[in-house]
Amino acid sequence: MMTTIRGYLLGPWRAVSVLGVTQIIAWGAIFYPPVLTVPLIAADQGWSRSFAMAGLSLGLLVAGLVAPTVGVMVDRHGGHVVMTIGSLAGAAGLFALAHVQGELSYLAVWVVLGAAMAASLYDPAFATLGRIFGAGARRPITVLTLAGGFASTVSWPVTHVLLETVGWRGGYLFYAAALAVVAAPLHAFALPRQCADPDGHVRGHRAAAAAILPARGLSFVLVAAAFAAYAFVPSGLSAHLLAIFGRAGIDAATVVAIGALFGPSQVAARLFEFIFAGNVHPLNVARFAVGLVLAAFAVLALAGISPAAAAAFAVMFGMTNGLITIARGTLPLALFGAGGYGRLVGRIAGPFLVMQSAAPLVLAFVAEHTSDAHALALVAAFAVIALVCLVMIRRPKG
Repeated sequence: MMTTIRGYLLGPWRAVSVLGVTQIIAWGAIFYPPVLTVPLIAADQGWSRSFAMAGLSLGLLVAGLVAPTVGVMVDRHGGHVVMTIGSLAGAAGLFALAHVQGELSYLAVWVVLGAAMAASLYDPAFATLGRIFGAGARRPITVLTLAGGFASTVSWPVTHVLLETVGWRGGYLFYAAALAVVAAPLHAFALPRQCADPDGHVRGHRAAAAAILPARGLSFVLVAAAFAAYAFVPSGLSAHLLAIFGRAGIDAATVVAIGALFGPSQVAARLFEFIFAGNVHPLNVARFAVGLVLAAFAVLALAGISPAAAAAFAVMFGMTNGLITIARGTLPLALFGAGGYGRLVGRIAGPFLVMQSAAPLVLAFVAEHTSDAHALALVAAFAVIALVCLVMIRRPKG
């Protein structure tokens, strides 16, 4: 038993526990609080809510532009360097956000936070695991997403308590401290330094060899396009879905209960993938996931927006997002191999994050100028594009 514990603490799997904790902190500190803090920031500063929320969109845009460079840096220097910088940049950005006064300084802070997100959320974490585990990174990535799935579950209640006790400025100071005092030291001192060789060796373990495709040309374009198109779905729906349900006549308490189904559905799908789908190719997992959300749209189209249909949609949407998050890390690994994996993840993350930044604004425009039905149809169209791209991808022979 002691040997097992010692092997775990000294071995590569320690990275999964470290990143599990830091992902909850990073997502919970930077990405999730704006849903609750933006109305208070807007009221305090005298801004519109749209402008205040535009800060997060700007941050995601910057994250998309920076992501390819971050991936290359993880390949070269390791997550223990890059993600430490990301945590410290996030802490500095949140500290500045707590003291911000003018509109330009507010947007400038979100530029810093965008770079921090690119260097501290899932994509650099996946790249770090790819560097450590090589071709054997699929299961570590899946386990990491299980932990990360609880970020919103932790963040929103904590943020609510902070807003009630110390206000939005004090809350952001608390999160800045968490990134600087907890996440940054864990990245710097607890992440393993070892790097897998091209064949997948990590401290005596070897992943099974598999044929791979070149990370360029049509196959790569299809993978990047599939994930970029899908990015419109969760980003747009997360910002507008509950409001759409409310405008359809579902009472507020029921809408909140329906929204609460999303997180557990994500985690349940990831757990199912970990237990039962370990031998299923990630391409098939991704195809199934996008097909599932299209089936969810079909439920709404055929049954209308009722509490039961909305609940079914939330569950199916949550399961889709849980599986696609895993596929973002595992599909590039399965198709293109572990060589230069960080750079590869960064190249795919760039358009994904850019699309993620645009979706809430685009969907708000469509809903305001046409109808909620047209807005949902637009989201479904992006899901169709993602599925078509995934179907067109051909697995390597061998």
